[in-house]
Amino acid sequence: MRGRLSSPTVSAERDFIAEHRDDLLADLDQWLRIPGISAQPEHHDDVRASAEWFADAARRTGFPTVAVWDDGPWLPAVYAHWRSDDADAPTVLVYAHHDVQPVDPLELWHTDPFDPTVDGDVLRARGASDDKGQLLFHLLAVRAHLAATGRTSPAVNLTFIVEGEEESGSPHFEELLATHRDELACDVVVVTDTGMIAPDVPSTVTGMRGMVSATVNFHGPDLDLHSGVFGGAVPNPATAIARLVGALHDGHGRVQVPGFYDDVLELTDDERDLFAKVPDDAADFLGVAQSRALSGEQGFSTLERIGARPTAEVNGIAGGYQGAGHKTIIPSDAFVKLSFRLVADQDPAKITRGVQEFVRANTPDGITADVEFEGDGVRPCLVPLGTPAYEALSGAISEAFDGAQVLPTREGGSGPEAGLQAAVQAPLVFLGVGLPDDQIHAPNEKVTVPMLFKGAEAAALLWSRFAAVGRSALTGG
Repeated sequence: MRGRLSSPTVSAERDFIAEHRDDLLADLDQWLRIPGISAQPEHHDDVRASAEWFADAARRTGFPTVAVWDDGPWLPAVYAHWRSDDADAPTVLVYAHHDVQPVDPLELWHTDPFDPTVDGDVLRARGASDDKGQLLFHLLAVRAHLAATGRTSPAVNLTFIVEGEEESGSPHFEELLATHRDELACDVVVVTDTGMIAPDVPSTVTGMRGMVSATVNFHGPDLDLHSGVFGGAVPNPATAIARLVGALHDGHGRVQVPGFYDDVLELTDDERDLFAKVPDDAADFLGVAQSRALSGEQGFSTLERIGARPTAEVNGIAGGYQGAGHKTIIPSDAFVKLSFRLVADQDPAKITRGVQEFVRANTPDGITADVEFEGDGVRPCLVPLGTPAYEALSGAISEAFDGAQVLPTREGGSGPEAGLQAAVQAPLVFLGVGLPDDQIHAPNEKVTVPMLFKGAEAAALLWSRFAAVGRSALTGG
C-alpha cells in the first residue's frame, strides 16, 4: 500500500516521531537496565536477556521474522527480517550491537550506570549512546516510515543483525556471518554505531580504522639482579623496552615500523576541503580529551589525524619493581602493549610483519623478544563519496536536519564493519547520532535525546530513498 500523509511541519515522519517520543524513552529505560557486559562472563546471562529483550521489541514493532541466534560460539545475537510487499525492493541490512562496556571504575559514575536518568535533554546510562539508544531509534523509525507512507510493509526488505560481542572485539562475528550468509544477503548495509560532529552539524562517517594490537615482551637475565653489582655490565630489559618505544616515532610524529605507510590511501584534495569545513575548535577538543596539548603527525589537522591517518600508540608499559620506595635491581622482564590504527588499503597482516621486523631491529644483544598479537587484526573500512547509497543516506540526514549540508568524517575507532562488508559483498554507509562528549566506554556515558529523534527521522526517510534508488543502482549492477 502506497501513499503519503500531509504534514503541517517538515515531514509526516517527524510528526509521528514527535507524537511517539515517550515510546522510545520508555523502551530505553527498560533495556538500559539490563547489564549485558560481554567482556565479563558473570554477565553473559544478562547478554542473553538483552538479546531477548530486543527480539521481543522487534516483534512488537511488527517484524514477522525474529530469532535469537545462539547456534555457535558467539554470545546471543538478534536477527530480524521484514520483507517488503514490493517484489523488486532492495534489501537493507542494519548492523548494530546490544552488548555494553564494563562500568569500571564504578566510583566515578555520578549515577547508577544501569539505572537510567534523564536530566533535560540528556539520558545517562551505560549503553545509552553505545549502542542501545542508536539501535532502538530504528524501531521507532520503522513505525514512522509506515505511518508516513501509508504502507503495511517497509519500502525495502529490512534485515537487522544485532551482535552481542562487539564490545569484546567481535571475536566470533565473522564465523556468525559465514554460518548465516544466506539470511544476511543484502544490497546495502547501514551501520548504526557511530556519531556526528555536533548537534547542529550533521555528518556521516565515511571510514573506520582497522587495528593491530601487540604485546612486546623483553626478557634479559633469568632473575632480577642487584644494580650495584651488575648495573652497567648486562642489558636492562626495562631500558631496552623504553628505547624501543622511543624509536616508534620520528621527530615529525611518523611511525617508524617498516612499510607502515606503503599502502595508505591518501586523502584527495576534495576530501581535505570537506574535512576543512568541519568545525575544529582545539579548545573544545582538548576539553573533551581533558588534555593540555595537541600532538601527532605533522602536516595534518586534528580531524585528519584521528580519522584518516594511521597511528601507533603505547597502551601500557611496565618492568621491574612497582612498589613504594626503591628497589635497586636490573629487572628480568619488561613489556609494552602497542596498538596500531590502520586506514584504507592498509593490510593488518602486512603491518603485523612490519611490527615484528621493527621489534627485531630494536632488540639489543642479550635480550630475548617475544611479540604476542591479539588475533589477526581488524581491517579498515572506507565509504566512497558520491555513490548512490551515500547520496541516499546524506539526503535523508540532510532532510532530517532541515536541509543542512551533511559533512563526511572518519571514525578513529575500529570495528567489524570491514569484515561485514566483505562477507555480504555490498556497499556500506553509516547512520549514527552519538556526539563526541557522550563518554562512551567511560563513566557517565550519556546520549542527547533530541539526537535519537533526529536519527529516527533520518532512518524513516532513508528506506523510501533506498527504494527509489533501486537495487541495481545501489549495488552498481
